[in-house]
Amino acid sequence: MKKINNLILAAGIIIGSVAVSSCEKKQTTSDGIEYTYIKEGKDATKAGEYVLYNFIAKTSKDSVFISSYDQPIPPYLQHQDSADAQTGIDEIFLNLNKGDSIRVSSKAGKIFGPNLPPFLDSAEYVTIEIGVVNVIEEEVFQDYYNDLMAAQQKKQEENSKKQLQDDIETIEKYISENNLQATKTESGLFYVIEKEGTGDQVEQGNTISVDYTGYVLDGTVFDTSVESRAKESNTFTEGREYQPISFPVGQGRVIQGWDEGLQFLKKGSVAKLLIPSPLAYGPSQRSEVIKANSILVFDVEVTDVQK
Repeated sequence: MKKINNLILAAGIIIGSVAVSSCEKKQTTSDGIEYTYIKEGKDATKAGEYVLYNFIAKTSKDSVFISSYDQPIPPYLQHQDSADAQTGIDEIFLNLNKGDSIRVSSKAGKIFGPNLPPFLDSAEYVTIEIGVVNVIEEEVFQDYYNDLMAAQQKKQEENSKKQLQDDIETIEKYISENNLQATKTESGLFYVIEKEGTGDQVEQGNTISVDYTGYVLDGTVFDTSVESRAKESNTFTEGREYQPISFPVGQGRVIQGWDEGLQFLKKGSVAKLLIPSPLAYGPSQRSEVIKANSILVFDVEVTDVQK
């Protein structure tokens, strides 16, 4: 049978409201995840049909940590009778029908398994709300998808241009307030070289190693490869191996702001990258810290360059 990976992370995500009904039906998956039908659809999904659904995830404090209002299309999956659910959360997604509205409440570790987000404790209860938008026949889905993508791409391009200008103004104000000597690139990226390296220049195609600390403009750190910075910012994760990240430059393995900004540096360079949201994660919310349209700042050090 066809195996399905954890569908929460495999599918695109979009937030949506869940219809409220006075009749709630409680269920439990085979691995003990409790969920409630706020509204239950009547028509079973047929093999080959595509299920489009809305999705929102909240912490135990009712704070949204995954939200995709601005994703171009709703998340979807193709229903297969032979699909093999690996987890309880897979069971729920693989059995979605038109009209279903479901609330899931369980420990984060049980829902996400090995893909547990680093900002969640495995024992913390999270709430997942799912609402099926539509069920579409296989033969018409591709046309639906293409039309929706074309319309959304045009809208995103327009929004991205405006957002970039707004972000540039915000970054320039931040630079002025913090007395930074920054250089602006044509794309809208700003960089500050705090220590000039003496090694090889970073060029497209090089594999480089970088130590980094990433934070938003108010100084809240969301990730770092430096153990001491992790402890200072209260983001330290026991058992994590803190070391430079390695990747090929200019191949889309990292956000656009990194692919561009790191090519201004050399081995040994220490710098600050100020990245407008269109060159980072755009309108996507990546975590509780990285919200939609977040400007990101990275303190980076190029520790190695391999030509």
